[in-house]
Amino acid sequence: MPPPEVSLRTTASQARSWISRLLSLIVVAVVFGWFYGWAAPRAYPADERAGFGYGLLHGALMPMAFPTLIMGKDVPIYAERNTGRRYKLGYIAGINLCGLVFFGSALWRPPGKSSRTETGSYASSHSSHPQ
Repeated sequence: MPPPEVSLRTTASQARSWISRLLSLIVVAVVFGWFYGWAAPRAYPADERAGFGYGLLHGALMPMAFPTLIMGKDVPIYAERNTGRRYKLGYIAGINLCGLVFFGSALWRPPGKSSRTETGSYASSHSSHPQ
């Protein structure tokens, strides 16, 4: 059993890590919310029907609308005047591209790096070399 001070240091380190992640998430949400509040009036044309390109833009911006809506600002997330199926295809492609960029960058690990190391007891107890 590890000494209590080692366990406390590990717990404190984990808590700092989680607090840091939470604060980062809050900062990113506020920045996204501010950006969407600024971009929404410019991205939704009042005088023309939105087509595939606007659908792509609106779909990519849509996840950023959540923090803006939480902050109390009513912003559009979908163009009511659109070209129909082409706009919807662009919208769906935009959402997927945004997810790919966001989650891809958040979950990507460089080749050769892993979240686990093989120096633990499992690796030493299951090695093919006799001890």
